[in-house]
Amino acid sequence: MRRLPRRFYRRDSRELGPLLLNKVLVHGARSVRLVEVEAYAGDEDPGSHAYRGLRPRNATMFGPPGHLYVYRSYGIHWCANVVCGDEGWASAVLLRGATPLTGIDEMYASRPGIGRDRDLAAGPGRLCQALGIDGSFDGTDIVDGSDGVRLYDDGTPPPDDPGVSVRIGLSPGKGDESPWRYYVRGAVGVSRSPSR
Repeated sequence: MRRLPRRFYRRDSRELGPLLLNKVLVHGARSVRLVEVEAYAGDEDPGSHAYRGLRPRNATMFGPPGHLYVYRSYGIHWCANVVCGDEGWASAVLLRGATPLTGIDEMYASRPGIGRDRDLAAGPGRLCQALGIDGSFDGTDIVDGSDGVRLYDDGTPPPDDPGVSVRIGLSPGKGDESPWRYYVRGAVGVSRSPSR
């Protein structure tokens, strides 16, 4: 597998999003194929954590590309985003769903009560739980992989015609109308069918 260089992430989140589909995210012995992502566009995007500027919670989003921005959603689930674009402009892509590839027994151990592979990483909180990614990985460099988390290209190209829909879980008027969710049609690990 080929590690993705820093320059791969130096682009707008809406350009990077579809290109992340079918890439392989690895943490230790566990790996998944990314099949669903959502783009967030900084201060021009009311759905973004960076819409109101730099805060301690979102500081990683303003940092260099090729790092993970990890935050807790609703005080319950960890969610991971790939930071992209130019440093200083908070652009990121949420990792929403993935197909398990290796280390599946470890994923089941991390997600007790789950009975099917397709449910292991279908959703951003589930994906982080399956891979053992939590808040301690905020700021992790996925290019050098110093924390054991890396993103690879295994030669499987992104789909020519990815699914596109509005993003999931945003409040009305808070970016819910932006069609910045991208997914691999029919793939195991897509969190849900688009509502519109």
